[in-house]
Amino acid sequence: MIAENIATLRKRENLSQEKLAEAIGVSRQTIAKWEAGESVPDVLHSAQLADFFDVSLDELVHLESHLLTAPNGKGKYIFGTVTVGQRGEIHLPPRARNVFHIQAGDQLLLLGDENQGLALLDPSFFLEAPKHFSEKQQVAE
Repeated sequence: MIAENIATLRKRENLSQEKLAEAIGVSRQTIAKWEAGESVPDVLHSAQLADFFDVSLDELVHLESHLLTAPNGKGKYIFGTVTVGQRGEIHLPPRARNVFHIQAGDQLLLLGDENQGLALLDPSFFLEAPKHFSEKQQVAE
């Protein structure tokens, strides 16, 4: 999977093999061999790739490549899968916590739709949204 994931992530960032090779400090041929599955990056280079693409080492190695492609639109992400624990707890991937500045003890609003699934939101969304709409209405008047 790592071979396909390196290629997927590189293409997601619109990088050539040459540009990725420069960023990681290897040759273009090395990137080509990794992507073709002819060889695999060592632990040091794997960690560099994960940092460069802002994914965990586990995601780089194990995640199915279609989950690494970014959804359309800036600011939209797929963070991978989470597992529900025995008591119903879920653990958010570190990248999701970093992007959305979520820390231990933060509260999140859990919404559900039987057709689309679950979503987590910042509870302030519902406090700020009415203000935003009333301000727009006042400007329009």
